[in-house]
Amino acid sequence: RHVAFPNRMVDRITPQTTAAERELVAREFGIADRWPVVTEPFRQWVVEDVFSDGRPAFESVGVQMVADVIPYELMKMRLLNASHVALGFLGSVAGYRTVDEAMADEVFRRFVERQMYDEVAPLLPAVPGVDLDGYQRTLLERFSNPKIRDQLARICLEGSAKVPKFLIPPLRDALDAGRPHGCLTLALAGWLRYLTGVDDQGEEIVLQDAHASELQTLAIAGRDDPRPLLGVRDLFGDLADRADFVLELQGALGELYSQGTRATLVRSLQDVGP
Repeated sequence: RHVAFPNRMVDRITPQTTAAERELVAREFGIADRWPVVTEPFRQWVVEDVFSDGRPAFESVGVQMVADVIPYELMKMRLLNASHVALGFLGSVAGYRTVDEAMADEVFRRFVERQMYDEVAPLLPAVPGVDLDGYQRTLLERFSNPKIRDQLARICLEGSAKVPKFLIPPLRDALDAGRPHGCLTLALAGWLRYLTGVDDQGEEIVLQDAHASELQTLAIAGRDDPRPLLGVRDLFGDLADRADFVLELQGALGELYSQGTRATLVRSLQDVGP
């Protein structure tokens, strides 16, 4: 009755701090900062305009004050986070180490674009004051920024928490609506392939996940059969019960193993046309 808890959404890519950032700050600014925080130029802060006794003029510093944050949050999770997850796992298995490196590969860029424009965006509700096409173009630019050097390993941290939150919901919506979902399926297959802990070149991938041991064991045992992993219903829900989808996922996973990640993406883009 006397207080308010406004919902909010913040979006700004913030990569992990490395020795390179510490050295840059010391060299350029003469400051011995042991943990400088590096960010991209873009920022978005959306706040629900529900306060109990007035508020500061947040809008004067660029905050979007809105009646409902949910559409903005959904847009961010389904377009930015789901694309990040897809890039993180598929890019890591292909041997890339940063987001901009993967995006510099035209095949990966087109794959992310196709996932956003064709599979995710058509199922999003309207977002007041946002040009969805423009937002997606901005995402492609942000992901491609070579100065950020956002590590794919950071994107892949705690995949067992991120995949059920960011990737499976738009995939399930597309399945329910009978909409195209090939890129989303391949992104999920990328995570299952990533969980083996070895990339396409045979190099080790260090899994940083609270459930790494269990999931890696199931991924190695199942290999191109996704059903052992899909049996973890806390993560995948009822996807194991969708027989047609399981076959699609198995086909995508098998191709990642037999053809490699990049070749699989090339084929997937040819299947849906230019």
